[in-house]
Amino acid sequence: MKKIAVTAVVLALIAGTGFYFVKNRNPEISYRTAKLERGTIVATVAATGNLSAVTTVQVGTQVSGTIQKLYADYNSRVRKGQAIAEIDPSLFNAAVEQARGNALNAEANLLKAKVTLADAERTMTRNKKLLADGIISQGDYDVAETAYLSAKASIKATEGSVAQTKGALLQARTNLRYSVIRSPVDGIVISRAVDVGQTVAASFQTPTLFTIAQDLTKMQIETSVDEADISRVRVGQDTTFTVDAYPEQSFVGKVVQVRSAPVVTQNVVTYVVVINVDNKEMKLKPGMTANVSIEVGKKVDVLKLPPAALRFKPKIKGEEQKEKKPGSSQQQGGKQGRKDKGQQVYVLKENKPAAISIKTGIGNNSSIELVEGALKEGDEVIIEQLGGDTKKKSGAAMGGSPMGPRPH
Repeated sequence: MKKIAVTAVVLALIAGTGFYFVKNRNPEISYRTAKLERGTIVATVAATGNLSAVTTVQVGTQVSGTIQKLYADYNSRVRKGQAIAEIDPSLFNAAVEQARGNALNAEANLLKAKVTLADAERTMTRNKKLLADGIISQGDYDVAETAYLSAKASIKATEGSVAQTKGALLQARTNLRYSVIRSPVDGIVISRAVDVGQTVAASFQTPTLFTIAQDLTKMQIETSVDEADISRVRVGQDTTFTVDAYPEQSFVGKVVQVRSAPVVTQNVVTYVVVINVDNKEMKLKPGMTANVSIEVGKKVDVLKLPPAALRFKPKIKGEEQKEKKPGSSQQQGGKQGRKDKGQQVYVLKENKPAAISIKTGIGNNSSIELVEGALKEGDEVIIEQLGGDTKKKSGAAMGGSPMGPRPH
């Protein structure tokens, strides 16, 4: 019995020792690779914005009153000059009649003044002859001359009154005409802010009653582009975008304006880029949120590197401290977009990683252009290390900053 117990202990020790060595043995190192392929690379800048009509007109009122009739509603097509609403004209009609009465009265006063002038002129002419004959005194003649000059001045005053009353009549008629609100353009009503019976007041700030989009077959997107990307955006660049209403459909547009005025929101600086969009199918509507990709560069038939190849750095035992030293390639990788002598990828030579210096061009999330380097189509580059020290597996092997261009 004692012998069996000793044998069991020995076997347990052997099994434990074997398990320890198996557990702590570093797994065999292997590498994942990817082939270099030729193709097209499109570099883009991402932005978001809202769709709107190219020309939107806000229609207001220049007179105050109560809305009596509405001739247009949401989505109504209207023509230039078409009546779209009417304010109660009762007060304006009364004002026109009052102004016309004042104008007629002023014209009558002008006629009366002309008659008075003619009589004063005849009296002065007669007294002038009588003065020459010595029949009347100089004083009598002076009284007649003064009456003539006074009548002549009265003509000017009544003429001014006639002009003033005519102006008031014109204003009253204009206000009456403004009581009928007409569309200033051909278009579609996209907003109506009033109802029948509502009182509107015209003041220094004209109230908006209708919003009319002049042509919804041509729309625009005002996007916000980050300051880090704005230098690559140019007028004339092609764009694609999606909207939430049609998530599986892609629409196209073109950059027509890059505004220089910065927009600062919570210390983040962006710039407005305006994109024109064709909307012949009328699927797009004002206010929709657009997720835009602006094409800032395109290369055809170039060698494409996977971004993971630029991020890969081999990790083998004893190199951890070396890579942590100041000035190491991992610390000096910098942001994507740098094109310096430090750019490297690794290939397998005799089952070991070998560095190759390269130079990259444009890129995106899926591929980066290979401009220079001792690589050709079909060559395989390392993108990930498998096995080795458990502390330096794929996560560590993928460490470091990529040295290619900033992808989008």
